[in-house]
Parts: sequence; structure tokens; C-alpha cells
Amino acid sequence: MARFFRRLIDFKKNRNSSPNSRLNPCSSPQTSDRTKSPREDPRSCSTSLPTSLLSSQKLDSSARWSKEYDVCVCHTEDDIMYVQDLVSFLELHPHSLRCFLQLRDTTPGGAVCSELCQAVRESHCWVLVITPSFLKDPWCRYQMQQALSESPMANGRIIPVRKQLERKDYPLELRFMFGIDVREDKENGFQKIKSAIMRYLEELSSTERDFRPGAQEDPEFNMDTASGTLNSSGNC
Repeated sequence: MARFFRRLIDFKKNRNSSPNSRLNPCSSPQTSDRTKSPREDPRSCSTSLPTSLLSSQKLDSSARWSKEYDVCVCHTEDDIMYVQDLVSFLELHPHSLRCFLQLRDTTPGGAVCSELCQAVRESHCWVLVITPSFLKDPWCRYQMQQALSESPMANGRIIPVRKQLERKDYPLELRFMFGIDVREDKENGFQKIKSAIMRYLEELSSTERDFRPGAQEDPEFNMDTASGTLNSSGNC
């Protein structure tokens, strides 16, 4: 019996020390060392990344993370159910966009003016859910004006969403930019809103990559400069 266990131990040692036991994870277990090339090509093990993962990588940049939120959703209390559904959609994996939702993210006891202004300044994009109630709400118009002061140009940061509103009733301040009409197709509208946000974030990340060689030459280069090329700072 002792001889049996000794042979079993020797067999395991020989198997673990054999070159064939360290096969490349991408090769077949039947492949012998004689059939393998001396140097494995690491690319032979690579697998194509999912499209969603590649898209997420396009959004990854220090310029994006320089702000707390990817998007601030401005709306009235009448549209809270619609906005909650929208935010849930935008925050889904894999892109997991960072959204500011007033009902959820404001600080209890904070001043309304300061909280809304801070939300606008700490967001890359602003989705304005424009309805007749939006036009009558002074705080919604306040956020709209703050967003316009942060980004007065039509560069994709302000995303007007027309809901229960005719084109003729559109705010004069927004008529120089295209909006998204979601009156008949809410689900498709959600996807259009998400695509608009991601398009801006991808451009932001691409701009940062364009600046990256200069950042290596100049040690004092600040990556926030890349964000500044698309953002204009403003005070409340």
C-alpha cells in the first residue's frame, strides 16, 4: 500500500513538472510541444470585445470624471414619473451614465438656488424636459438659463426634449438648436436622449486623447484643459 501511494505521489510530481501540463489556455489539450511554435503569439488568445464594452471605453476619460454628473435632468413635478423612467434607463449597465435627479440627489435643507445651480455646473449635459408646466415653472426656467450661460453654443450639451408641447410654443432661447420630440414614442425617445449624451461624452474623450501627446511634453499640462475646450465656465 505504501508503494502505491509513493507511485501516486511521483506520478503527480512528474505530471506537474511536465511541459505539457502548462499548455496555453487557448490551445487544445491534445496539442504537443512539438506542434507548437517556440513563441506563442499573444494575439492568438485574444477575443473580440463586446461592442458595449468598446463603447464604454470611448467614454472613459479624466475630462469626463472631472464633473460629478454626466447629465442633469431638468423637469417639473408633473413629469416626475417620466423622468424617473428616463433616469433608470440612462443608468443601466454597461454605460451607467451618472444622472442628477432633483428628487433623489439634492441635499435636504439646501437652498434651492444653490442646489440647482450646482447641479448644472457639475454636469456635462442637460436634458430639458419641456412641457407647458416647464415653461410656467420659475425654477425650470432658472435651470435652463443657467445651462445656457454655461454653454451658450449649440454643441450638444443642452438636449431639449419636447413633451406635450407644440413647436410654436418652444422657448425662444432654444429655437436655434434641434430637440427630441417624445410625444408619441417614449421608449425610442429614451434611446435618442441616451445617444445624444453619449455622443457628447465620446467627443469629450476624443478631444482629451488629441491633447494627450502635448500633456506628455508639458508637465504642467492639466487634463481639465481638454474639458475646457468644450465647456465654458460661468458663475451663478
